[in-house]
Amino acid sequence: MTRPPTPPGDFRTAGSTFHPPRYTRVTEAVRRGYDAYARRARAWTVGYQERGGRVHCGAGCVACCNMPIRVSLAEALVTAQALTDEEAARVEAHARRVIQNARTAPDDDVYVERHRREVGFCPLLDRSTGGCSRYDVRPTRCRDTFSALPARYCEAGAWENMNRRERDAYRREVARTPGTDGELHFIAPLEHLSEPIWASAAKAMRTEWGLEAWGDFWVLTTLARDPAFMASVERGDARGAWRAARAAGLAHPTVLELG
Repeated sequence: MTRPPTPPGDFRTAGSTFHPPRYTRVTEAVRRGYDAYARRARAWTVGYQERGGRVHCGAGCVACCNMPIRVSLAEALVTAQALTDEEAARVEAHARRVIQNARTAPDDDVYVERHRREVGFCPLLDRSTGGCSRYDVRPTRCRDTFSALPARYCEAGAWENMNRRERDAYRREVARTPGTDGELHFIAPLEHLSEPIWASAAKAMRTEWGLEAWGDFWVLTTLARDPAFMASVERGDARGAWRAARAAGLAHPTVLELG
């Protein structure tokens, strides 16, 4: 049976996938950035390993999948387009827990800690396999975060649970491990290689909409499917977009930046 065309302004196609084609110029800038990053990161990692460096991340490791993630709306659209309605509902439920945390956390440290311990793991994580169910459209921060030390250092509370001797040992290990910035165990060059994705997203949003939108991954992925929010974004109306986000119960300065 032939499916009817999607009406203008309708963010749902027949079936269960959201796909607004008019955002292609924005999302394609991100997709090109993802592809370029994959090539550059792969080449850098080969050289790093040949020099004796080690990447401890691998399939099934989920130690960082409960971290808060900052993205551009351009990236959120890439993910939103790939989600089924059932997946989008799980993302929205997660976003509402994020908002509640943002509204009640007294400072950034508490916000991050509660995100990891109480808001919990990303709803797109398949806990049975330890794999991302939307790996191809995962955001930049999920692509460029790699550990030069074992995954136990990535777990929530790892630093807080160390005694003074263990913290001193950690600092020494980080300082002598190639690829780190000397302070944290994450591989700094792989993070730096992703910066062009952020720059491309910012430029694409400015060119198409006259504004930029940044914030929490799950909040923005949910708002990317909100017609009122996106209509205001398309008009370059930051105030209108904020009002739409507030009407949806998803506006808070900690997780949404418009301008």
